[in-house]
Amino acid sequence: MGTVFFTSIRMIFACLVLFSASAPASAESTHGIAMYGDPALPPDFVSLPYANPDAPKGGRIVFGVAGGFDSLNPFILKGVAPAGMAALTVETLLVRSYDEPFSLYGLLAESVTTDDARTYVEFTLREQARFSDGSPVTVEDVIWSFEKLGTEGTPRYAGAWKKIASSEQTGPRSVRFTFNVADRELPLILGLRPILSKSDWEGRVFAETSLTPVLGSGPYVVDQVEPGRIITYRRNPDWWGRDLPFNRGMHNFDEVRYDYFGDPGVMFEAFKAGVITSFRETNPAKWLTNFDFPAVQSGDIVKSEIPHGRPSGIEGFVFNTRRPMFADWRVRQALIQVFDFEAINATLNGGTTPRIQSYFSNSDLAATPGTPATGAVLDLLTPFKDSLLPGAIDGYSLPVSDGTQTNRKNLRAAIALLEEAGLTVEDGTLRNVDGTPFAFEILLVNGASDLIAAANIYAESVRRLGAEVRVTNIDAAQYNERTKAYDFDMTYYIRGLSLSPGNEQMLYWGSAGVETPGTGNWMGMNSPAAEAMIATMLAAKTREDFVPAVQALDRVLISGRYVVPIWFSDVSRLAHHKSLRFPERLPLYGDWLGFQPEVWWQE
Repeated sequence: MGTVFFTSIRMIFACLVLFSASAPASAESTHGIAMYGDPALPPDFVSLPYANPDAPKGGRIVFGVAGGFDSLNPFILKGVAPAGMAALTVETLLVRSYDEPFSLYGLLAESVTTDDARTYVEFTLREQARFSDGSPVTVEDVIWSFEKLGTEGTPRYAGAWKKIASSEQTGPRSVRFTFNVADRELPLILGLRPILSKSDWEGRVFAETSLTPVLGSGPYVVDQVEPGRIITYRRNPDWWGRDLPFNRGMHNFDEVRYDYFGDPGVMFEAFKAGVITSFRETNPAKWLTNFDFPAVQSGDIVKSEIPHGRPSGIEGFVFNTRRPMFADWRVRQALIQVFDFEAINATLNGGTTPRIQSYFSNSDLAATPGTPATGAVLDLLTPFKDSLLPGAIDGYSLPVSDGTQTNRKNLRAAIALLEEAGLTVEDGTLRNVDGTPFAFEILLVNGASDLIAAANIYAESVRRLGAEVRVTNIDAAQYNERTKAYDFDMTYYIRGLSLSPGNEQMLYWGSAGVETPGTGNWMGMNSPAAEAMIATMLAAKTREDFVPAVQALDRVLISGRYVVPIWFSDVSRLAHHKSLRFPERLPLYGDWLGFQPEVWWQE
């Protein structure tokens, strides 16, 4: 009896030790997680604040897309996947509220657990979670998805996978990922990883393009596919998650359709004819002049402007610094000098849109243009002062045109920079240091009329320096392959940035992207300072420590002269059929991910 008693005590003690080692006292299971502090919504929230829980179900919405598609797998490097595939058919463990800088709530996972240092994360799956074929979402599916995406998916997934030291099933529906580096964002990043069905891929090669739809657990399933032309998604009546509080008022259309067009002009005519029911206009001048057709005049088409509070991101013409002609920052600055933004903006936008002054314009994360770094920002940059380009510490601002057609002031400044870099003009031809003509190509996709117009105006300005410039337009498939392989001199570049930048910044600006194809580092930058600022951002425990790190990163990026910035808008312009509605209460991020079609409905 006594032996049994003391043996039991030893077993209980061993179990308690094991339990305490695997679940720190500071760790608690919660319904959500935020990058800093706590999520805004309580555990018993009814719906998202920007969703209408009483929105009717039914109807359809039809979008137009310029280009085409040749694969239904949006998670790999090969091929071009159609719009909506990932967002509408595949779900993640956690899901984002776009009314907060960076807060996630349980979707496939009913709870998330981590410690104060965020050395690990544990997810517990909802018992009712199902793929669209009715099979349960399992821990095995989660672990397989993470590994498959991390090793064979697009480069965006590889970074987080390399930071996972171990994956283990800790219960019937629980899985834990332990990390090998300090990265406070990692629990959130993993929460947003797509979860795929392992059994769905048996006998199939994950990294190859396919027109077989990915089996997901989301609100929609693929209904109709005409490769390169049409894809239609049908709302799944048996969707497991339709009654979750997070999903109330979401995913209301019975059908979501995307029609593809080779020419944006034809796409606009299709909208005027009622084939497309919602159209996003990015040009403010066209918004004022092109939307006076009969359907607008009769009220059948409504014009809605959606404000937002997110950063501008960066948009413009990017230099590929892998090309020798763009390796010298003085050459890049010279070509920025002759970009007459004021004239181009007046021609294309009626002069109404502001210029992007930094990568985080329109937010408190932005460095103030033209001002010296001070305080914590200066402290972060000082160790790198010898490798930083002029303007990073003392302040950088974009040149402003002198208002004349020839832009002589900026032209003279550009010539001086080129001479300083060793380039010369002989018989009207600008020549590199080795005597070869300075020549480059601006690569654009067919149908991008505004960008093509801007590039042609810009090319004329560059030719005044004696350079040879050609603007080349190719189809979307060719453009996609060439940009993935960084096979361009200069091209159009856009990166949307959030109020909580994190790991994705390394994918955009990290040195691994100099050689690795398919990253966001199209410019080929290799900056230890930028990577150090990103590491500081990821290690920050408070927003007070986080903001200076982002502002310091912003200084490194804008002073790097990697992009000729163009314009941004603090509103989105959506024209749509009058039967399509959205809530009056708008999310912080405005018309961004998670807004249309997610919270829209049809009366």
